[in-house]
Amino acid sequence: MSLWKKAAMSSAAVLAALSLSACSNGSSSSSSSNNSNKKASLTLWVDTEQVGYYKSIVKDFHKKYPNISVKVTQSPNGSANAKTDVGKDASKAADVFEVPNDQLGQMANAGYINPLSPSDTKKIKSDYVAQAYKGVTWKGKVYAYPYAQQADTIYYNKSKLSANDVKDWNTLTSKGVVATDFTNAYTMWPIFFSAGTKLYGDNGEDLKGSTFNSQNGVNALTWIAKQKSNKGVMQTSNALNQLKKGNADAIMDGPWNAANIKKILGKNFGVAKYPMVTVGGKKAQLEAFLGIEGFAVNSHTSNAKAASQLAAYITNKKSQLIAHKEAGQIPVLKSAVASSAVKSDPVAEAVIEMSKSGNSVLQPKLPQMATFWDGAAPLISGAYDGKIKASQYKAQLAKFDKKISKK
Repeated sequence: MSLWKKAAMSSAAVLAALSLSACSNGSSSSSSSNNSNKKASLTLWVDTEQVGYYKSIVKDFHKKYPNISVKVTQSPNGSANAKTDVGKDASKAADVFEVPNDQLGQMANAGYINPLSPSDTKKIKSDYVAQAYKGVTWKGKVYAYPYAQQADTIYYNKSKLSANDVKDWNTLTSKGVVATDFTNAYTMWPIFFSAGTKLYGDNGEDLKGSTFNSQNGVNALTWIAKQKSNKGVMQTSNALNQLKKGNADAIMDGPWNAANIKKILGKNFGVAKYPMVTVGGKKAQLEAFLGIEGFAVNSHTSNAKAASQLAAYITNKKSQLIAHKEAGQIPVLKSAVASSAVKSDPVAEAVIEMSKSGNSVLQPKLPQMATFWDGAAPLISGAYDGKIKASQYKAQLAKFDKKISKK
């Protein structure tokens, strides 16, 4: 399951969410009213397919905190729509719920979340991979407990393509067919990064820091337009189905679909980091968006400390490894990443490789990302299907840049 792809597909999905308590995990200011002897009842929102294994994680949590009872239930409209659900009435929303990192700024500005306690912030900075810490940080403060990292990789049929074939887009598409979706900005916008442009600056928080309104941006749209006539590229809204039918030999997808792809390909299952591409006459690594998933505490909860303890527990090493085993989630806790289970997983290896600088860009957290997702998809698809002509690229990029840079 991908929070990111859902968020990129519609404006409703983009209003994804998280929430955090001002008195998170062990905050001394809340300890008197939330001491360990006080009974607390909490609700945890997760996606439908996660309910089963999070119930088992919560059972372990209850053994450690017997005075805290937790009800695990599915998010009303999925975690990608958490802000919409919480916004209806924050006081009735779950105490703890799942959140994609690109919504941090929006949720913080809406008052649904607050920074973590200094002790939890220090722990996340020291014990989690650097990108996870960066991913849940907004304006210098940490707003969520990270538990997984997500980035697209290339999945391919090893009976049709070799490991060497998938290292370069030209070879990949001349020897096989890759299915992807040019209406999905989450998957296709990163060609702009490969072309040398930035989205909201170096740190993703600079409202005026985007540089795609440039020749490099034109080069990216030119590359996208050329894929329409590339016989090795298939436009589809269901790449997985095309792989299953045998119409495609490779797809661009994330770890949330790895189990399904393994079922389809069986012994011919192959996975690798993205290939190199030639854009603007230069060879570059095809990049991806890097997303960090986390759990947040509703700032309106009446059990701040208990809720923070729950959020911290369900993102610990044991919990992350359960999520990896049950759903293919890629851990972000250093000790979990170093485990044999993760090190022996080729999907995890590919995602972790993609998470490195130069291979992916962390999703920006500005509230304006909602506007970005809405406008990026038609810009990309317009170039691909020819509705936006080459002579219009510069003007369209300028228009889009202005739109996503408004306060």
